[in-house]
Amino acid sequence: MLKFKVKYSLLLMAAAAMFSTSCENDNINPYDYVNNGGNGSDGNQNQGSKDVITTKVAEYPAGSVVWTKDTTLSESVEIPVGASLYIEPGVTVTCKSEVQVPVEIVVLGNLYCMGTAEKPVVFTSDTRKPADWGGIICGYNSEEVVLNHVDVAYAGATPTESSASFQNKLFKTTIDGGVPAFHFCNVNGKFVMANSFFHDNYNDQTYFTGGNGVIINNIFADSGNAADGGEAINVKAGCKLDVANNIIYNACTNAFKLSNAGNSEVIPLSEMTVYNNTIVNCGWRRSKNKKGGSVWVEKAAKPVFVNNLIYDSRFGLKQPKKDGADMEHSRLTPNYYFASTETGVAQMAKGAELGIWFDTDIKSSVAGQLNPLFKNFKQSEKMNINCEIDDVAQGAPLAFDKSWNFDYQAGSPALSGGVTDFSRLFPEGLPFFGMKQVNFLDKNNDQNYYFAAPLPSARFGAWL
Repeated sequence: MLKFKVKYSLLLMAAAAMFSTSCENDNINPYDYVNNGGNGSDGNQNQGSKDVITTKVAEYPAGSVVWTKDTTLSESVEIPVGASLYIEPGVTVTCKSEVQVPVEIVVLGNLYCMGTAEKPVVFTSDTRKPADWGGIICGYNSEEVVLNHVDVAYAGATPTESSASFQNKLFKTTIDGGVPAFHFCNVNGKFVMANSFFHDNYNDQTYFTGGNGVIINNIFADSGNAADGGEAINVKAGCKLDVANNIIYNACTNAFKLSNAGNSEVIPLSEMTVYNNTIVNCGWRRSKNKKGGSVWVEKAAKPVFVNNLIYDSRFGLKQPKKDGADMEHSRLTPNYYFASTETGVAQMAKGAELGIWFDTDIKSSVAGQLNPLFKNFKQSEKMNINCEIDDVAQGAPLAFDKSWNFDYQAGSPALSGGVTDFSRLFPEGLPFFGMKQVNFLDKNNDQNYYFAAPLPSARFGAWL
């Protein structure tokens, strides 16, 4: 395992290494160091200071590690507590798959992936197959994580007892399945996922057991596998989240699994504001434990969940017979449910098993009614919301196509009927002070250090 432990006296050597010819693991700084107050813990912003690391893109606080170019990883990377890793626009991190211990990015400190629309940061694998590598797994003391314009694909491998996440007792304490593509667990930490593309990951795309987060303007596509399932956004206790303007396509179990599992004296109940998201073709794999099939709410979760569009998914909003949603403190309507098949209509109708029904929702009462009229989307001719197998020939969704456009045509019935009389949890946004310390050298790469969810719209669904 490669760790960032760099003594201050060796920072010049580290900075010089950033500009050498790219090779395997060449961005990794192999020296030991003490934490120099990175991420603003000593109050020093470092902007304009001589004690900086300078690249062609920006000046970074002394003590940081910066990846400026493509890298191939054959071992896991561990960012120590108090340390910060910055990844610059356009960098591709390729994880090797033919290794004894799956590659993971374990963030005990801070991670700033600073992609742009033109130059995203990419995490991928050498063979481009799901479960080729682990994921980005954050620790209990991770303070800040920024994933802005990031592509994350082919994650979800099962760890071993030698894995960095297992050694740090993160996510799994027993070896019984794969890790998510992104996991955050610090109740007092904060993260943002913005403008990113998570796809072809073998298990959950995200799994949150703590943290303050903003999840906006993302696409989550082709989540999970027929054997073990996979949620797009899986939330447990300890979280405060604004989640808006996301496209979720082909999450094989749930687009959202919202729960307060893990609540304790030190882990508070979660608060979630989830609005104006579009959910398409989710929930086709549900035979194993029957939890959900598009959106599942359990264990006294109390989200604001409104203005969302659910399209050709297996079920509507559901909860277990016991220990379900906190209905008194939740707001779960209005949402828009469209079904192109009679099976879909029946499985989200009033009286459907475990379904949560509201007269204020908008739902197809016959197949094809209230089509939201996407601008560009191709549904499989063999689509079967109950298919249970990841095979297009037997009804599974088509692979995601980035040319699709889930905004609406003029005259769409989904363009009105939503609500705006609720508040975001972070109306001013979340600040990321490790980003504030970066002095960008040109306006093309300059990035804000505040991230806020958009104001709610009276339309349903996302407008990506």
